Amino acid sequence: MELAQKIKVQPTEEQEEVLTSLSEMCRLLYNFSLSERIENWEENKDKPEEERNCITSTDRQNELPELKKEYPKYGWMYSKVLQMILGKLDADYKSFFALRENGDRKARPPRYKGKKYFTTLTYNQSGFKIERGVIKFSHNHPSDMPLEFEIPEKFDFKDGNVKQVEIFRDELKDEYYVSVTYEKETPEYEDNGLYQAFDLGIIKHAGVNTYGESIEFKNRRADKYWESKVEEVQSKRDHCKKGSRRWKRYNEKLCKMKKKCADQLWDHQHKISRVMVDNTKANTIIIGDLSTKGMASEENGNAKGLNRSLQNTGMMGRFVRFLTYKAKLVGKKVIEISEEGTTKECCICGEKEDRSLHERIIRCDCGNVMDRDLNSAINIMKRFLSQERSVDELSSFMNGILRQTGLGYAHKPTPKHSQEAPS
Repeated sequence: MELAQKIKVQPTEEQEEVLTSLSEMCRLLYNFSLSERIENWEENKDKPEEERNCITSTDRQNELPELKKEYPKYGWMYSKVLQMILGKLDADYKSFFALRENGDRKARPPRYKGKKYFTTLTYNQSGFKIERGVIKFSHNHPSDMPLEFEIPEKFDFKDGNVKQVEIFRDELKDEYYVSVTYEKETPEYEDNGLYQAFDLGIIKHAGVNTYGESIEFKNRRADKYWESKVEEVQSKRDHCKKGSRRWKRYNEKLCKMKKKCADQLWDHQHKISRVMVDNTKANTIIIGDLSTKGMASEENGNAKGLNRSLQNTGMMGRFVRFLTYKAKLVGKKVIEISEEGTTKECCICGEKEDRSLHERIIRCDCGNVMDRDLNSAINIMKRFLSQERSVDELSSFMNGILRQTGLGYAHKPTPKHSQEAPS
């Protein structure tokens, strides 16, 4: 599998000038190519689809040699870096169209990069060399200043395993980083007959294994801690004239607070996903297939108020990625299945009932009194076993759940809608 490692580097003033010049040429190429695409679309949008002559990234890559002759400064760049800039623009457009086709009407097309934007320099497969704890980058800048940076000894990269290297700048901290994407061998997955299901939530993650034993991991809500502080500073900034010294001071403070919040969320998700993978003997982890945008955009009572917790926080989607790659590193596997209706359905009798978000305990007429998230995790496990495994495994799992809850199959619970009225 491929992993990425971010490493902080400290370029000299001369090296920083070179990086800024190269980044500026990449930014101009991106903006000019975006402008051409917009003009091309305006010319072709009214034509029948079969008659359209739309620009592709391949067309522009083939024109790079002529572009370098016309504008010699583009020759400063290593050719692969320019190709990756055009590929990035193409990927941005494909992402935009994919979102639109999936019904996301709020998706917006790629935008121009501002003058202060540092464009990431991407070296894909070539143009860099790693040896003796030093990484070197190719370029043709007139200054002939070598771009060489030391790598800590703990990172044992080899040219054969490294697939891509990126140079970027953290605008808030004004620090430079090198991101190395490399290939790492992982153990082969083997189904050991043990399974762990999780219902991933904003407040906590509830899980249950094939023996009916439950566990939960509470989320550290850094976003809640910073929420009031961010709103206070943002209100003060918005009452200042944009661009003034006070506005800049509050804006810098606001950016730092948001970055601190994001870093805390990121750190907690790394730690909790590691614990979830290492804490189970199961080689297969089952989770619900979440749609963060769908959860935040629903107009029903259950989704009301989730926008702030879900949007732009990486609360759910990023956590799933962390959990997936950490599981793969140790030879385990994460499987996503549909979790539609798992919260509404009682895991014991199957009775369905709409529940608002604030109802954290399920109380069913069959006698089941259970945490809402745990009930959902049990339903996720039941759905997986019924689809992928045998009836005996499902029966054994439910017997374990009944032992844990103290409920039994003395009689089949009668659904609520068919109960007789008291005499």
